[in-house]
Amino acid sequence: MDLEHLNEYIEFMNTNNLCELEIEEEGKRIKLRKNSLNQSVMLPQMSTPMQTPTMPPLKEGTSGLIEIKSPMVGTFYTAPSPGAKSYVEIGDTIKPGDVLCIIEAMKLMNEIKAEVGGKVVQIPVENSDAVEFGQPIFLIEPN
Repeated sequence: MDLEHLNEYIEFMNTNNLCELEIEEEGKRIKLRKNSLNQSVMLPQMSTPMQTPTMPPLKEGTSGLIEIKSPMVGTFYTAPSPGAKSYVEIGDTIKPGDVLCIIEAMKLMNEIKAEVGGKVVQIPVENSDAVEFGQPIFLIEPN
């Protein structure tokens, strides 16, 4: 893979406001990811009003907990495949870098990894739920 192709992929990511891109061609695999958590997402303007999905309320007493939010719009999966054991469950202790879930976006499976360590207190979404950018998907009690 040459520098010209790499620059094309980076331009594609920037043009389409992608946070992550994974490509496999000719037996070589490359994964590009932007690390900025403060990226804004450009959404197309709709001429008809959209109905906003209602998010389940968070449990009482959630102060002091860290919210892990969805970095993209997609479908939330708790396990790597149907019938497989969930990556994490309520009560599990996690550390930075642990895979928490998968969010499928545009037929790409994106592993969501923990950036903090602690205990999983709540998972406010269900397996196969559609999630929005910035929607809380895990509540963590920090170590």
